[in-house]
Amino acid sequence: MTEANNIQDYSEIIEGCKNNNRKFQEKLYQTFCGKMFAVCLRYAHTHEDAEDIVQEGFVKVFKSISQFRNEGSFEGWIRRIFVHTAIEIYRKNSKMFPIVELTPYRDIQNVSSNAIDTMSANELMKMVQSLSSGYRTVFNLYAIEGFTHREIGEMLGISEGTSKSQMSRARILLQNMIEDVSKKKLSQEVKEYGK
Repeated sequence: MTEANNIQDYSEIIEGCKNNNRKFQEKLYQTFCGKMFAVCLRYAHTHEDAEDIVQEGFVKVFKSISQFRNEGSFEGWIRRIFVHTAIEIYRKNSKMFPIVELTPYRDIQNVSSNAIDTMSANELMKMVQSLSSGYRTVFNLYAIEGFTHREIGEMLGISEGTSKSQMSRARILLQNMIEDVSKKKLSQEVKEYGK
């Protein structure tokens, strides 16, 4: 879908929301709730936390929709609001659990692609969610959203080096989890084959 088509497809919803029309606000919510929940879930520790981020994100979308200038992707504009909402919530919570600079960890070998291929998206999502909030946030911003470590550092109020070390540690933890699941699946297959 081109950017022009994207804006045209949503122009009625955008205008309705700019006029505070509940029908169009509900339509926008229904159109984007699932996608934005998936974005929020990557940053949240639980489904309930993700639901809270979704609610706060939509409040911000409705409050700031008059600022959308019909340039670029409307979905991309909404997504940025949700990512920044998740980061704001993370920053509020991280005051209680600050990110600390880690000593460099030796990176382990890449996990076999077969291990990842046998996993469901839900299994991978649960692994990401099981990371501490610092690791999870840096991992999502770098690996999923495509921000640089310098940008992440500025967003989270940490150094670029801390962002790099958090990303390295998150990757190692995820690789270890994937290897563990792969070994368990292989063990289960061996047991079933032996029956």
